[in-house]
Amino acid sequence: MKIIMHSITPLFPNHDLGGAQKHLRYISQHLGECGHQVIILSTRRDDTKEPFQWHPNVTVKPILRYKQPFPGPYDTGAHNIASIIQDFSEHLQDADRCYIHDGELLFPFVYEHVPTVVSLRDNVYPETIQGAFIHQPHSMILISEYSRKFVLATAGRFFPELANRIQLIPNGIDWHHFKPSPTKNIQQLIPIDPSQHPIILHPHRPEETKGMQQTIGIVDQLVHQYKHHNLRVLVPKWLGTETDTGVTEFYKQMSTDIQERGLSEHFIFHDWIPYSLLNEYYSLGTLTLSQGSFVESFGNAVYESLGCGTPSVVARVATHRELLPESLIDKNDYNDLDTAAAICDEIIRSKRRTSAETIHYLHEHYSQQQQLLRYREVIEQATLTPKMKYTPKPITKDTFFALAPWCYRSASNGYYHDFKAAYRDLPELDELLTETPAGFVYKQALNNGLSANVVEEWYREGYIVPVPHFRG
Repeated sequence: MKIIMHSITPLFPNHDLGGAQKHLRYISQHLGECGHQVIILSTRRDDTKEPFQWHPNVTVKPILRYKQPFPGPYDTGAHNIASIIQDFSEHLQDADRCYIHDGELLFPFVYEHVPTVVSLRDNVYPETIQGAFIHQPHSMILISEYSRKFVLATAGRFFPELANRIQLIPNGIDWHHFKPSPTKNIQQLIPIDPSQHPIILHPHRPEETKGMQQTIGIVDQLVHQYKHHNLRVLVPKWLGTETDTGVTEFYKQMSTDIQERGLSEHFIFHDWIPYSLLNEYYSLGTLTLSQGSFVESFGNAVYESLGCGTPSVVARVATHRELLPESLIDKNDYNDLDTAAAICDEIIRSKRRTSAETIHYLHEHYSQQQQLLRYREVIEQATLTPKMKYTPKPITKDTFFALAPWCYRSASNGYYHDFKAAYRDLPELDELLTETPAGFVYKQALNNGLSANVVEEWYREGYIVPVPHFRG
């Protein structure tokens, strides 16, 4: 079978820019090992513009002229868009299947004659979000229950058939690789002695929502309040930083903040770590911080770190609220740096590692073997399907509303909204949802004395969502 794949993110022979690209490599290699011929068309960048092989049956062609650097890949000339459509159309002429990783090829007419599977890998970037509404695939793969609820509460409101096309396939992790490992090789790249320094890892992209500011704030407390004066923080430098003015400015701002807090000696910025050494990198750490507001679909680093024995301290944002039970991972509310710092202090002083219960849960629920098998089944079994019918439902006094899946009730801070990265006290909503936790009918709120304007404002601000299929 000939399978054509699309990646809007640049790909490299030996590096991955993020978790989504790592999984694309896993998936394509598995299909290649099963005898399929896979061609991946990806974005051209000056440092990745020559074709290369991920496997004898997997060829990567970095020829697509999306705008670089990120963000705004479609902010490019119309001639480049036309070339992307031309290239993809030509490759699909004799293809048996089409697979769109990240769902960011926004031209359904290009692939409508080929059985197609779309995988949405995030809940944030405009191209992926638009894709959720635009695509007409045989199957749409989502990687967490959070993302499934997110898509159903947005695009699913208008396309009821989408629910039956969604395939929930959680990310699988190679636990043979991500396990406690000797750190000799990584220490040659990052000369640091873990016996002399507690080591905090911040293995994230240089984006504001990835939590760098929170990491700095927590380290400030650990050094100046908890007296961990020998603490070190490892931060990977983004590939191609020198050509990306936005990333350069971000690092400059963070470095200024670090210096002003008197923390310069505690932060080490190092080169991007290749996949082959990630197990050693995580094993080197005392703990890993994931404190950002980014609305993850999965968030691989948190769980890879745990697999290597290094505790992760995560903010209760998006999918991190659900992927592991509270008892199996250290969590704090977003921006509660006091609680996060106290957790980190305990981990450092006790030298606590990942519990056996957590390891068992991870291995049971996030198996790479099971993930790859499911992807292969979905792609191989894809067929041509009719277009989904656009079926909008008017909002009336009989509309049923539920708490939006991107909101949750914090025990002490009110309702947290993932896409606002903020809390809000909503006592009237709290009263309604206490009475009927699953949600409420519009007229029920009015009968409780609330004005239509209040309910309208909750809806417009995204705290509640209409549930079209509710039957009362």
